[in-house]
Parts: sequence; structure tokens; C-alpha cells
Amino acid sequence: MIKKKQLIVIAGPTAVGKTSMAIDLARHFDTEIISADSRQFFQEMNIGTAKPTVEELSLAVHHFVNNLSIEEDYDAGKFAEEAEQLLVQLFEKHDKVILVGGSGMYIKALCDGFDEMPEVPQHIRMELSETWATGNQESLLEELRLNDPEFYEFVDYRNKQRVTRALEVIRATGKSYSSFRKGKTKVRKAYSIVKIGLERERSELYQFINLRMDAMIDQGLFEEAESLYPFKELNALQTVGYREIFDYLDGKYDKEEAIRLLKRNSRRYAKRQMTWFKKDEEFKWFSPEEKEKIIKYIESQEQ
Repeated sequence: MIKKKQLIVIAGPTAVGKTSMAIDLARHFDTEIISADSRQFFQEMNIGTAKPTVEELSLAVHHFVNNLSIEEDYDAGKFAEEAEQLLVQLFEKHDKVILVGGSGMYIKALCDGFDEMPEVPQHIRMELSETWATGNQESLLEELRLNDPEFYEFVDYRNKQRVTRALEVIRATGKSYSSFRKGKTKVRKAYSIVKIGLERERSELYQFINLRMDAMIDQGLFEEAESLYPFKELNALQTVGYREIFDYLDGKYDKEEAIRLLKRNSRRYAKRQMTWFKKDEEFKWFSPEEKEKIIKYIESQEQ
């Protein structure tokens, strides 16, 4: 009996150790890596996205890193379509492929698929955009909380595109955005999916996040954000690690407060990531130090 190909998903919160684990597994299984980190796609964003280093990239072939410009529109649906096409090619050469990242929506899109989203009348889109632009984000967030508490629980409240997109669907259909994101009945794929979650004790993870942020600042995070300041309204830059510095550059607070917010918001982001992944019962959870256990688990799932 021919063994089924395996897509090995490595997920978890920021700073937990996903990149290192993915490279170790890729080298062990002699395969390649697909990144499902929606911030690492963009060429112009380097320090603030914790991209694999040049040395790390040389240790294993990575796909979907530095493949887009911040001025390009990209979403989970496009990623899933392109990644699925790539997997066909990669499985011709490899029995296993690694998918790694912390962007739950992108991982879900590839593994489960999305339902077709409904058409939204232009006037609804414009109304929401105008409400956001006039500074009434709180009213929109409350509308989202009341109509789709599931999506509200983990969405980044300052990400205009994510918040308004959900509300567009809610207003157009009277149904929650989450109901359209459940994914159609899973299509039987030509490969099996093994989901590995990495986690640390919360206090340890938060310490790692704080240390990583200090390292990013030393590497020039503030200078990188300043170079991207003219593009700060682009969706790619509506993310933790850049927005806080943009607000600092706008004079909303001093550098010390910006650093405090960078660390706090990164910790909050990690918490939202864990909330998302823990809801998926297909994940098997390990410490990043348990590489040998992870390898044995993956091999035990071979079909």
C-alpha cells in the first residue's frame, strides 16, 4: 500500500520557536517549507516580522517569504489557492511538506477551505469605511461583538480591513462572518494533514516575546518603521510592531511608551493566536524542546 503524502502544520503563538522547529523538521525529512505567516510575505517588512534570517533560509528551502510587495493586495483565499498549486509540485519530489506560521486564517484556508463569501453592496462598504475614517471605530467594534462574538474574540481591533470586512458580510446578509468561514465540507485531499502546536508556559512565552522585541529594537525596528511611514495606511502595515511606532512618529506618545505598547500588544497578539489554535482539536501540542517526540508523532500518523 502506497503511503499518503503528509502536510505537516507547525503553528503556535509569536516567539514560541516555530521557525527553528520547521527548519529542523525540514532537514530531518529532507523537504521544503511553506510559510503561512501573513506578514513575512512582504519584502519591505523584515525586522518587525521576525523573518527567518539569511542563514536560516539557507538551511531549508522556504516558499512564501519575501514574495510580495506591501502595495499588493493579498488574502487567505489567494494564499490557499497558490499554496495548493505549489503542494502539487512539492509532493512530486517529497513525501512530506512543512507548513509553518502563526496566521490561523491562512492555515485554515489551506487545510479546510472557505465558503464562498457573499457579494456586498458598494454603499455598505463605503458607509463602513467612512465610519472608520471619522474615528467611530468603537461603535463598529461593538456592532461586531454583538453580531459575531466568535470573530470578535480574536480579531485585531485596529485592523480596519479585517473588522470592516466582517461587518460588510454581517450587514449584507444578516448572518455572522464566522458562519461563512467555517469551510465547506472538507474535500478529500491527496495528502493527509498532521497538525503540530507549539506552546510554552505563559510567563516563559511572555519573557521570550519581551526579549525578542528588545532584539528587534536593537536591530533597527524603529528605523525600519520610519522608512515605511509613508505607506502606513496600507493594509500590510496594519499590524503589531509597526502601528505602535507610527503612532510614536505621529507624536501620540514618547519612545518609552511605544516600546511598552510594542511588548504589550505582542503579548496580546500571542494570546489571540493561542485562542484560535486551541479551538482546533486536530492540533497535538508539544513543547518546542520536544523535537524527537514530534518526529515520532508525525511518523505514527503515516497512512
